[in-house]
Amino acid sequence: MIELKNVYKTYTRKGISIEALKEINLKVEKGDIFGVIGYSGAGKSTLIRLVNYLERPTKGQVFVDGHDLGKYSVKELRAAKKNIGMIFQHFNLLESKKVYDNVAIPLILLKKNKDEIRQRVLELLEFVGLADKAGSYPSELSGGQKQRVGIARALASNPSILLCDEATSALDPQTTRSILQLLKKINAEYNITVMIITHEMSVIQEICNKVAVMEQGRIIEQGSVLEVFGHPQHPTTQNFVKTVIQNSITDSVQKSIKREPGSGIYKLEFIGQCASEPILYKMIRSYDVQVNILFANMTEIEETTLGKVIVQLKGETAEVDKALSFIKSSGVGVEEVEKHDVNYSYN
Repeated sequence: MIELKNVYKTYTRKGISIEALKEINLKVEKGDIFGVIGYSGAGKSTLIRLVNYLERPTKGQVFVDGHDLGKYSVKELRAAKKNIGMIFQHFNLLESKKVYDNVAIPLILLKKNKDEIRQRVLELLEFVGLADKAGSYPSELSGGQKQRVGIARALASNPSILLCDEATSALDPQTTRSILQLLKKINAEYNITVMIITHEMSVIQEICNKVAVMEQGRIIEQGSVLEVFGHPQHPTTQNFVKTVIQNSITDSVQKSIKREPGSGIYKLEFIGQCASEPILYKMIRSYDVQVNILFANMTEIEETTLGKVIVQLKGETAEVDKALSFIKSSGVGVEEVEKHDVNYSYN
């Protein structure tokens, strides 16, 4: 659906070259809700502007639906862009036009007749929950309502791709959640591929199935959201994950940990069905080991439960080994923490 191959983007200002993007390789499959996350200046907004060729790559190729946008004529590129909708952080509505007219703009540019325009606009306003706001001006709307108008406008030409550039960063948490659910509904009901640019990991957690993490113009990590949340590799990714998943032992607990002969500390990872099973309870009942739970967290990602638990086990070596074997056989990931190190976080 969307593919960037070895893409670079360089800007030149007053004789000084700035590399905004370096060696970008990225693939978004049809039906994905694909998130791109990074701190300010990471290059994520430049990346999304390449997808609809608002920016052209200095080097590399951008493919949409298997076609290299760089090989299109001006006319062909204009036609291709009709298949790509875009919503913006600050809505980009025409304040002098009513809601109805703002949504109708793409259809007017496509030279649709008035009946077609009216039917499509009213259908979209109903879909985004603004059927009663057709005659209102943007100044009369809340931020969330303005973004819903922007979404309706982006959907007017029946695109197969919807690009979202920081679409929720100007909204409060409750409104953000409602907009994200609307995007999820669009993806499911219209089968539209969604690409989201954000600096908020909670947005990725809420609706994305895949994610790419950017830093200084490069993609430093990418994969399924479950993979990246469960096993973040790069320090920047780990920092993002920590904003939505508490994954470290508190200072007070760290100070209270007693290192004793025959004890060990283990990180346990529960994914999916095993997260709802009483595995630790069964282990305690079946094996002669003492269990001290130092940290536990459960979260839901892609409708899958991800549990992370850190425990201290004490007992005879053979008995502890049997207990750990039981846990592993139950589908739980097990990693022993270095015994000389208790000042750690669970990544």
